[in-house]
Amino acid sequence: MRYDLVIFDNDGVLVDSEPISNTLLAAYLTELGHPTSYEESLRDYMGAAMHRVHDIVLERTGQRLPDDFDDAFHARVFAAFERELKPVPGAPQVVEKLAADGVPYCVASSGSHERIRVGHRTTGLDRWFDDGRIFSSQDVGRGKPAPDLFLHAAERMGVPPEKCVVVEDSALGVRAANAAGMDVYGFTAMTPADRLAGATELFGDMRDLADLLV
Repeated sequence: MRYDLVIFDNDGVLVDSEPISNTLLAAYLTELGHPTSYEESLRDYMGAAMHRVHDIVLERTGQRLPDDFDDAFHARVFAAFERELKPVPGAPQVVEKLAADGVPYCVASSGSHERIRVGHRTTGLDRWFDDGRIFSSQDVGRGKPAPDLFLHAAERMGVPPEKCVVVEDSALGVRAANAAGMDVYGFTAMTPADRLAGATELFGDMRDLADLLV
């Protein structure tokens, strides 16, 4: 392995949650009087922490989202996860191989700890991710595209940034990894390759990742 630590994004990389959550986010924003299409939700919010949704709506409309927006949105998302969520094809096999080979890995997600755990429990990924391998934007002051989350994960895992590789599917995540001084593999299954242009490598099938990292 070229790297001492593999840092996975979660949504869209480990769990196939982006279609679910962005469909619900677009619908909820529209319901609240901020018309948003699914495509616009992907463009503006994919890979971001929830504060970005609040910031963009306020910037564009001068209006604040309701105080209970996050809780109400997450209730809808978690209910949908329980019904529909699947792992990204190939993701369980990649993580299982890293674990079997003794390669350190973790997840660093813009999502909350609760969201990460609900997704992992629903998809069976929780068997490979104990608390010591889970890092959330809740743990740091600034979410992606700031490098704080990835640097925090590397520090907690005891690996210098230059020996880490990040697996990301969002433009914000690629920017964050670049800012952290880490290599980043851009997963293009849902995101056009040109939006991940800053990535070290691009790939479209998670089943290929283990071989690419060697």
